[in-house]
Amino acid sequence: MTCLTSFPRRPFRARGSNVERCGHCLLTPRTCICEFRFLHHAQARFCLLMHRKEQYKPTNTGRLIGDVIANTEQLEWQRTAPGERLARLLDDPTLAPHIVFPPAEDYRHRMVSRPVDDGRIPLFILPDGTWRQARRIFRHSRYLDQLPVISPQQQLLSRYHLRKKIEPDQLCTAEVAAAMLDQIGDPRSARLLDAYFDIFNEHYRASRLTRPLNPEQPAKQLIRALQRGEWPAAG
Repeated sequence: MTCLTSFPRRPFRARGSNVERCGHCLLTPRTCICEFRFLHHAQARFCLLMHRKEQYKPTNTGRLIGDVIANTEQLEWQRTAPGERLARLLDDPTLAPHIVFPPAEDYRHRMVSRPVDDGRIPLFILPDGTWRQARRIFRHSRYLDQLPVISPQQQLLSRYHLRKKIEPDQLCTAEVAAAMLDQIGDPRSARLLDAYFDIFNEHYRASRLTRPLNPEQPAKQLIRALQRGEWPAAG
């Protein structure tokens, strides 16, 4: 369904490691969200550069992007070289790569507000990990130094509460991807990803607190409509 790189699974040894989990979404069988996966071709593509410690965490939201946005790449970050798959993406003449990261003065000359408008498909490269890990990926990937840097223009409050944030407006990876889709004028794709993220949030909290699930959650109604071939009106 997607172009996700397969990582060898290793035992999850953090809190909750003894819980039975779905092999794909990593939630418990009762709270599995795989039935809501709906692959959609967006107006952009995404490449996740994942820190090696991030790929096994059930709280990771980067994997949600690949469940609903077609042709998403999920690659383990390498510090000194891009690796064969990322190198091919960077050299693809049909793609316009941009790295997504918050603005700062020392690379302000690289910042853009919109992707290059030359007919190529935007490729958004997302450092995926904790804030410290993502910053390390951005700062130490010298092979990405020539790429334009883009960040969400709209100030949003995060709806992600499964990890501690440094700032209240610090978005998780899935929220950043949805914001970028909305920013380039692809609200349908943004709405789909936001809905899938909302389902993930509800189901993960339910798995922790043994809460009942809400089958009438608006996000679920949206994705069920999409699975039937309908695009409900926004509202």
